[in-house]
Amino acid sequence: MSSSVGGGEGPSVPDVFDPRRYATGVPYDDYRVLRDHHPVSWQREPEVLGWPAGPGFWAVARHADVVRVLKDPGTYSSCLGATQIRDPDPEDLPFIRRMMLNQDPPEHGRLRRVVSRAFTPGRIERFEAVVRQRARTLFARALETAREGDGTVDLVAAVTDEYALLNLADLLGVPDGDRGLLLHWTRRVIGYQDPDEAGPPVRDEQGRPVDPRSPAMLRDMFEYARQLAAYKRRNPADDVMTALARDPEPAEGELEMFFFLLTIAGNDTVRSAAPGGLLALAQHPVACALLRAGKVPADTAVDELLRWHPPVLTFRRTAACDTELGGRRIRKGDKVVVLHASANRDERAFAAPDRLDLGRTPNPQLSFGDGPHICLGAHFARLQLRTLYAQAPDLEPAGPAERLVSNFINGIKSLPMSVR
Repeated sequence: MSSSVGGGEGPSVPDVFDPRRYATGVPYDDYRVLRDHHPVSWQREPEVLGWPAGPGFWAVARHADVVRVLKDPGTYSSCLGATQIRDPDPEDLPFIRRMMLNQDPPEHGRLRRVVSRAFTPGRIERFEAVVRQRARTLFARALETAREGDGTVDLVAAVTDEYALLNLADLLGVPDGDRGLLLHWTRRVIGYQDPDEAGPPVRDEQGRPVDPRSPAMLRDMFEYARQLAAYKRRNPADDVMTALARDPEPAEGELEMFFFLLTIAGNDTVRSAAPGGLLALAQHPVACALLRAGKVPADTAVDELLRWHPPVLTFRRTAACDTELGGRRIRKGDKVVVLHASANRDERAFAAPDRLDLGRTPNPQLSFGDGPHICLGAHFARLQLRTLYAQAPDLEPAGPAERLVSNFINGIKSLPMSVR
C-alpha cells in the first residue's frame, strides 16, 4: 500500500499527472508551487484517456532531489516497475525488463557497454557534414513552401520530423524505403496518450487498453530488427546496426530491444527537442541574434535550449527499500517520478531560471538525465541540434504551437512559423 499524504502549510498540491494538461504547455507555475511547498508530493493517478487508474506516485520537483534519485539506482530502481509512470501489465514486466532502460546495475552496465561500442563518437562525428547539408536542404524547402503559400510553414511537418528521422536512419543503417517505419513506431509508442498521434487505444479481449510496450504491440518492430540484423551480417556497413548485429555479446532478444530503444529514444529526443528550441529562438530574437553573430558558443546555447525545452518531462523509478526524500517517508514499492522540466527551472540550481540565457554557464540541466542512465545518444543529439539551429532562417511564430498530449514527452505536433 502506498504511503499516505501528510498535511502541511501553504497551497494545496497541484495535479501534474493528467496528460491532457500538457497539451496547453508545461505547467511551470505548478512546478514552482511543488518546489517551494511540496518538493516531494503524492500525486493521484486516476483513470484518464481510457487508461486505467493507478496507485499513485511521489513526484520529485527539486533539482537536487532529482539528481539524488537518478544517481542512486540501489534505492530507486529502474527495473522493479520499469520507467514509465503507468504500471505495465504484470505479465509484460519480465519482457520490459530486458530493455536497457529498465535495468539496474550491474546488468545495465553490461548492456550499455555493448551499445557504446557501436555508438562511438567517431562514428557519430562522421555524420556531421551529412547532417549539416540535410538541415540546409530542409530549411530551403520550407522557405520555398512559405513563398508559394501565405508566407508560413509548419516546421514540424516541413523540417524537424524528417530531420530527426533521416539522421537516425543514417546512423542505424536503415534503408531509404523503410525509414517511414521508424516514425510510425515512434508515434505509436511515444504518442500513445494522444489520440491524434496513436489513435484510440488498442484493446484486448477484455476491453482493456494494450500497453504499447507489450510484446504484442512490438512484434512487427522486432521482426524488422531481426531481418535488418541478418541483412547487415551479409552486407556490413559503417552503421550502428552492423556493429550490433556482429557483436557476439548480446543475449537472445537483446538486439531487438536495442533497436527498440535506439529507434524510439533516438528519434524522439531530437524530434521533441528541435521544434522546442526553434520556437524559443523565434520568441527571443535578441538571444537568437547573439547566437547568429557567434557571441555565444553553440554548445552552450544548445544546453540552454535543452534546459528551456526538455524533450523528456518525467521518468519513473521504484523504491527498492523504505527511504526518505525531501522530508517524506517513501515505502518499498512506491513509485517515485522525477520531473525533469521542474528541475530545469529550479531557482536553487539556476539563477533567473525563467530567463533564456544562451550563454548560461554553468548549466546543470537534466534533460538527458543523470547517473548510470544518462542518455547514451546525448552526443549525437547535441550535434544534430547545434547544426539545425545554425542553419535556421529568420523565424517568427505564426500561430500557437500544437502540443502532444503526454505527461512523458514534451512534444510539439505542429509549429506554424513565418519564415524569411
